[in-house]
Amino acid sequence: MAGRIHQARKAFRDKDEALLHKSHETSSIRDQIYEEGHSGSAVYLSEFVYGGMDGAVTTFAVVAGATGAMLAPGIVIILGFANLIADGFSMATGNYISEKTQMDFIRRERAREEWEIEQVPMGERHEIEEIFRKRGLKGKRLHQITDIITSDKDLWVDTMLTYELGLNVTDTNPWKSAVATFLGFLTIGIIPLLSYLLAYIVPYFAAHTFLLAIAMTFVALAAVGYLKAQMTSASVSKGVLQTVLLGGAAAALAYGVGYMLQALA
Repeated sequence: MAGRIHQARKAFRDKDEALLHKSHETSSIRDQIYEEGHSGSAVYLSEFVYGGMDGAVTTFAVVAGATGAMLAPGIVIILGFANLIADGFSMATGNYISEKTQMDFIRRERAREEWEIEQVPMGERHEIEEIFRKRGLKGKRLHQITDIITSDKDLWVDTMLTYELGLNVTDTNPWKSAVATFLGFLTIGIIPLLSYLLAYIVPYFAAHTFLLAIAMTFVALAAVGYLKAQMTSASVSKGVLQTVLLGGAAAALAYGVGYMLQALA
């Protein structure tokens, strides 16, 4: 599934008609539709990427602020790891609560729609007709699509949830989303701290700690920007530039604040 969708996105980005046709071969489409276990993979990758971006930006901002305040490297490490764990956990927890709340809401709305179909089937059928009438269907075609949808209760309910209530009925796991966010935050967020850790064992890092932290964070942000661009079919250069500038702006502000308030340290 991920391979075919990746092909389609690349074809759109590059306007590659040959690749577009290849991604729409019958066998590829059938494999995508019936392949199990990957329905939420893109969602979890997205959570990892955005968690990683937040981790890199916030951790480097802490490092830059502490460095601007002329704090000792040990203090920078303590503040950096405190932010890494606490902020990462907070972000993952928020993600879990948000996803769980959405799932609970969808579950309640599904139960309500099922009950309404049982109690007032003609009224619910009329709602389906109006939904697709609004989208331009009429006459025989409107009655046909209504008959098809209302002949399958699950499809009927999913249609109501999607088109009447505007809910995304994709089945994702709140725990997996939270874990993906936390791992992304930790994996990418620790990179700005690596030069400070390595400074204790590598003399070169000890002599150029902050500059190396800047370089390593730049690479991390560029990698996140690249992944983000691949997911959204956007320009790679634009995606990389956007994340690097965002991280750089946050770091510059943090460094400036730390420098101005260094007398308080």
